[in-house]
Amino acid sequence: MKTIKLPRMDCETVSREIGDFVIDTVLEVGATGCVVGLSGGVDSSTTAALINKTFAKYNKEKEQHLELVGYILPTRINKKADVQDAETLVKALDIRYEIHSIEKLVEAFKSTNPEAFEKNYHRGNLISRVRANVLSTKGATEQKILAGTGNRDEDFGIGYYTLFGDGAVHLSPIASLSKRLVREMALFLGVDETIVNRVPTAGLEPGQSDFKDLGYDYDVVELVIEGLEQGFTSRQLATHDPLVPLVEKQIAHYRSLYGTPQLNSVEKIIDDIHQRHQTAMGKVKIVHPPSPQISLTYD
Repeated sequence: MKTIKLPRMDCETVSREIGDFVIDTVLEVGATGCVVGLSGGVDSSTTAALINKTFAKYNKEKEQHLELVGYILPTRINKKADVQDAETLVKALDIRYEIHSIEKLVEAFKSTNPEAFEKNYHRGNLISRVRANVLSTKGATEQKILAGTGNRDEDFGIGYYTLFGDGAVHLSPIASLSKRLVREMALFLGVDETIVNRVPTAGLEPGQSDFKDLGYDYDVVELVIEGLEQGFTSRQLATHDPLVPLVEKQIAHYRSLYGTPQLNSVEKIIDDIHQRHQTAMGKVKIVHPPSPQISLTYD
């Protein structure tokens, strides 16, 4: 039986390709650089580290001054450790940054959208949209463009982002990298391992984690999406090694953390990813920020 092939990359080559894409996009619109929202997670940290490395090299060679500015925009839901990790990163990168709580901005919407505060899901999406508004306005007033921080698994795999929220960006530098490859790139760029190994969370709901929401992690997402794109059917994937033992292990892990999972079989998880992927493709038709073409190899 054929196996699912996962992509490999040369970090130096891919970082250069992403960097060239960012530079070309910035220069094309006559911007003075980029702004990026920082959460303390691996995706935003890697995006910032990539752009910062690119701008430093470009500025030295061209005697220009393209600038990256980081904005840390927490609410009461975000942990202090998240803000501290983000601040540690910007200090290590030596970039200009600002920290602003957006809690009062979010709460202001109670006067116009009280229904959004009845469920954590809607309030979380509202937070994401408010944050996007702040970031895009910061970019506009500084003649900079907003760099997104979504990876391939989230944006194109299962659509795990908020339309007109964290998906509302000018360009998407790491959109071609799976979560696995983002972590690999992060280590290459010298991002702290504490950030690299953090449990992924959108930080939009109390106690939220991506694994808790989904019932599986991004290694499973990557395998399933790659399998589908390589011609495997859902039925074939449901009996495929190493996918099956990986999913079964994650079901058991979910049960140990949160009790009985809603997705309690390999088939249900594969179907869920497949359905979410179709939703993701629908989202792409509405908002599709440009992303770089990068060199990946499949053995």
